[in-house]
Amino acid sequence: MTETLYYPKAIQQPVFKLVNKAAKQPGKPVYVIGGYVRDYLLQRKQAKDIDFLIIGNGIDLARKVAAMLPGHPQVNIYKNFGTAMIKTDDMVLEFVGARKESYRKDSRKPVVENGTMTDDQNRRDFTINALAISLNDEDWGKLIDPFNGLEDLKMQIIRTPLDPDITFSDDPLRMIRAVRFASQLNFKIYPETLEAIKRNKKRLKILSKERIIDEFNKIMMHDKPSIGLRLLFETGLLYEFFPELAKLQGVEEYEGKLHKDNFYHTLEVVDNISRETDNLWLRWAALLHDIGKPATKRYHDKNGWSFHGHEYVGSKMVSKIFKRLKLPLGQPMQYVQKLVLLSSRPLALIEDHVTDSALRRLLFDAGDDIEDLMLLCEADITTKNKKKYEKYHQNLKLVRQKLIEIEERDKIRNFQPPVSGKEIMAYFNLKPSREVGLIKEAIKEAILEGTIPNDYDEAISYMKKIGPEIILKNKK
Repeated sequence: MTETLYYPKAIQQPVFKLVNKAAKQPGKPVYVIGGYVRDYLLQRKQAKDIDFLIIGNGIDLARKVAAMLPGHPQVNIYKNFGTAMIKTDDMVLEFVGARKESYRKDSRKPVVENGTMTDDQNRRDFTINALAISLNDEDWGKLIDPFNGLEDLKMQIIRTPLDPDITFSDDPLRMIRAVRFASQLNFKIYPETLEAIKRNKKRLKILSKERIIDEFNKIMMHDKPSIGLRLLFETGLLYEFFPELAKLQGVEEYEGKLHKDNFYHTLEVVDNISRETDNLWLRWAALLHDIGKPATKRYHDKNGWSFHGHEYVGSKMVSKIFKRLKLPLGQPMQYVQKLVLLSSRPLALIEDHVTDSALRRLLFDAGDDIEDLMLLCEADITTKNKKKYEKYHQNLKLVRQKLIEIEERDKIRNFQPPVSGKEIMAYFNLKPSREVGLIKEAIKEAILEGTIPNDYDEAISYMKKIGPEIILKNKK
């Protein structure tokens, strides 16, 4: 016989007493369920999101709770799912009535009916998320654990409550969630559950890209994203929604010469950058920095394998990937494109004889993202050769120092040519034309090359000198 366990300390916050009081009016049993209970039992930092389950109407309960809370916060209602949400300054409370669900083969949207406590726990994704604690006077603090979720927590296992083939076929997003929880909690996916993911991977096609990428980004934001990324690859899920990344995997040999496995190298780079930043889009830049390599892979008799131009090809692929995966197409996409395009530039500037011109151009092209670019380049050093590793990092330190010196002297970052198009038109009596753009571009190039300093008077003098020749050449 299973021991009855009570956890009254888990529900000491005032909100639990308040929910208990609100549920007494209809006289329906109420429980806290899911992630809050799981994280309490794992002694993890308590989530601010708390899910409540009532054997009755969740929307009505939410309204009563909101009326009892200070300030009477708004209740957001989702009628299709019979759920309601209350957001306060420090909590997100979600309320749902116990329900049972059935699914059609071609859709992940369930047919929802009122159900029992057992029905509701049966529909949960994993045993560790089906754990509930009673908020009722007669058994306050009692743990409800029909699927031995507590044991799975101890064994650090991700397992479905029911047949995993049915669970994953019904809602395929649960497969990516299994990977996410394994990554987040550093748990193992139960062998039977893992095999079911591999069998059902094609079901991802019925999901919207928005739902997939929401889970994927949660994996990307973990301390060590490679755990989840590797699982997505090994289960075959990655091929279903992100084939470009999966295709990085593999090593070819020709005449005894190998190239490194770019997939596992990428995982290392993402982990490296994740130790330095919580910037999701910088992590994405690390994820995509070599995405153009499969398309540019060539073998040369003299030099072996090369990936010439992979940064340019990769930057072009970024927009296609972002569009297909429904990622934001504005500034985040442009930022990732820029970093992918420039990802090899600092590493190419590691020699002592690097020119000031090359450094000025790097500063100009990277602008305010120069520090993020340097972090990416440092993360990209994954060699296991200790001497090479130290040499590359030392050389990047040298580039950093030279960039600081150039910036202090020439103020190149985000600079605009000191002479405006209006001034060029006024001096040469020109209308808006190609010649104006060419003169302005020539001034910019002269500053970047170091022919003239980044100074207004010097730029005006240079304009007067080269302007007539450019105008004459373009009139022919």
